[in-house]
Amino acid sequence: MLDRPQKHLVIDHEAIPGFMGAMTMPYPVVDDAVFDRVAPGDQITADVVVVGDPPEVHLENVVVVKKGNGAKTTPSGVLIPPSLEGSPVPDFAFLNQDAKPIGLHQYAGKALLVTFIYTRCPLPDYCPLMTQNFASIEKTLAKNPALYAKTHLLCISFDPKYDTPEVLRNYARPFIADKGNQTFAHWEFASVTEAQKKSILDFFNVFYSEQDGQINHSMRTAIISPDGKVFRSYNDNTWKPADLLADLNKLFSTQTS
Repeated sequence: MLDRPQKHLVIDHEAIPGFMGAMTMPYPVVDDAVFDRVAPGDQITADVVVVGDPPEVHLENVVVVKKGNGAKTTPSGVLIPPSLEGSPVPDFAFLNQDAKPIGLHQYAGKALLVTFIYTRCPLPDYCPLMTQNFASIEKTLAKNPALYAKTHLLCISFDPKYDTPEVLRNYARPFIADKGNQTFAHWEFASVTEAQKKSILDFFNVFYSEQDGQINHSMRTAIISPDGKVFRSYNDNTWKPADLLADLNKLFSTQTS
């Protein structure tokens, strides 16, 4: 699938030895001319390039080796999911990093920032970037005690079999300041429950599949307003911490106006 506005190709690719297994993922493309040569269903070869610190992934030297029939083979929800904004969020249940069951109802009255990840994600531009963005947001919010008190952050894993509470705690350590028993008071890490996994991913329009131990997924980050409705959602990895913080300020300005 082609996503020209975001400069992404969604590719169903074979395993890349030493890097990742076979999966379907959106990849940034630096050469705009690629979108004039490639069509849905084409078979291509390309170089997966990892550069920078933090590292970023993109495709170069994209070559069409076999033309397809133009049919879209990837679910449209990968890139253009239905709008969530204004939807009431059900009281979904999770298991957090302390092995404590939590429900979204307990954050009523606060703006809840959520993003979906899994700790084994091999692409630095995807789940790790979302966690890094949340780390930046956490630090910025901490400088504003009034805003900090009105918000909560939650990273949600859709890989509960692997992302146990212990794994989530270890994953969080490089990103979150150690505050003793208050470390996760404002920013939690949790896994979906197997019983509600499908319902949660369906509601947030997260494309997910697992085959031979490899996870393919789309992306979703959202701001849930204090009244439990989706205020803003983001369905890719192009948003910046400043974008989310600006939308967060818009949310609170609408409540006070």
